[in-house]
Amino acid sequence: MSLDDTLARIDADLPQATDRLLDLLRIPSISTDPAYKADCDRAADWLVADLKSLGAQAEKRPTPGHPMVVGHIGEGAPHLLFYGHYDVQPVDPLELWDRDPFDPELQETEKGKVIRGRGASDDKGQLMTFVEACRAWIAVNGKLPCKITFFFEGEEESGSPSLVPFMKENAEELTTDIALICDTGLFGDDTPAIVTMLRGLLGEELTITAASKDLHSGMYGGPAMNPIRVLSKIIAGLHDDQGRITVPHFYDGVPELSDEMRAQWQGLNFDHAGFLGEVGLSQPAGEQDRTPLEMIWSRPTCEVNGIKGGYTGDGFKTVLPSKASAKISFRLVGQQDPHEIRKNFRAYVENQLPEDCTIDWHEHGASPAGQMQIDHPAFEAARVALSAEWPNPAAYVGCGGSIPIAGYFKTILDTDAMLIGFGKDDDQIHSPNEKYDLTSFHKGIRSWARILDAVS
Repeated sequence: MSLDDTLARIDADLPQATDRLLDLLRIPSISTDPAYKADCDRAADWLVADLKSLGAQAEKRPTPGHPMVVGHIGEGAPHLLFYGHYDVQPVDPLELWDRDPFDPELQETEKGKVIRGRGASDDKGQLMTFVEACRAWIAVNGKLPCKITFFFEGEEESGSPSLVPFMKENAEELTTDIALICDTGLFGDDTPAIVTMLRGLLGEELTITAASKDLHSGMYGGPAMNPIRVLSKIIAGLHDDQGRITVPHFYDGVPELSDEMRAQWQGLNFDHAGFLGEVGLSQPAGEQDRTPLEMIWSRPTCEVNGIKGGYTGDGFKTVLPSKASAKISFRLVGQQDPHEIRKNFRAYVENQLPEDCTIDWHEHGASPAGQMQIDHPAFEAARVALSAEWPNPAAYVGCGGSIPIAGYFKTILDTDAMLIGFGKDDDQIHSPNEKYDLTSFHKGIRSWARILDAVS
């Protein structure tokens, strides 16, 4: 049988594939909320049953948190591993949804049909593109063209606490020639992308304490130190007038973009003004000698994600708070060491504390950036295969976000990861009214079939 036969089968079976996705979307597998533990189990069971329907040897594997799903099918080289996650984000604020987040449906929009519901794009819809490609391939050819391992996680949206121990304990079983990850997106609506650069992530939460209790600002204002004032000064000094980060040694390990990669990115004709304009902004706020696309994909950041202190309710309360806190995150690139940056950042802050102030720290993870080695022949084969399916040629791109699993495949399993996704910028993942474009779902399935044909 030819690839064309498999693609035709995908086209014919799209209604059934969509119905299967809708079934999975009806399961409220919110991993961060213990109230949904049984639903996460149910989603894992659903996937095990679906993989078994393909002929895979699949099972639900327990962890201290939510279960993993592991399945094996096929034989021959190369041996591919496909990773996705079946858990989803919470749905709050519920009142901003147009319908029940776990009562998904197909909807007509100005941009065409979409699948609406929590998890439609992140990541159940993306996960199912690969499964449906395998289903069509088996239906037409009787078997897959190579050996495939499925690896589905249930804690990605809640920090993946069980992931690294599970990967280490099952390293021999999970080690393959290459890992495929479908949790990214297109570049624009018509340009498929293979992500080759991922930023790392470091999170810090600090609480500055001054007086032993909240104080009356009339009685103590002036002589008493205000921790909000201290915190504000520290935060204000984290960037200079050119947008560069002032933490000592912060830029150690930050590489310059190669001329070849810069030229390719410029060829993408990224609409810098439109990118900010869509969210009501006009002026790039980062390093002033970099383009917005460089800032997102290849430069590190320091951002304040939340501040708390004093009275913030209705009305007014003239108080000098005892404490003030902030959550600050760093996106990392290249060879930046998150642990060194944590040490240097804490020293930077503590050196600015007045004598009457103390500080408490709470860390929120530390993962390095990831760089994919695109000299593996599967990368170019996949790029050519993707280009045959979409209007524009596939591009190697960076990603401003952090997907730690890609780095774990390399550090734990010594396996290169290829990140290919079919989400769109307006899919509203993590937000109310999440959707997945039906054309993206359809062409995503076809794309994986082409890639399977190309790399095997």
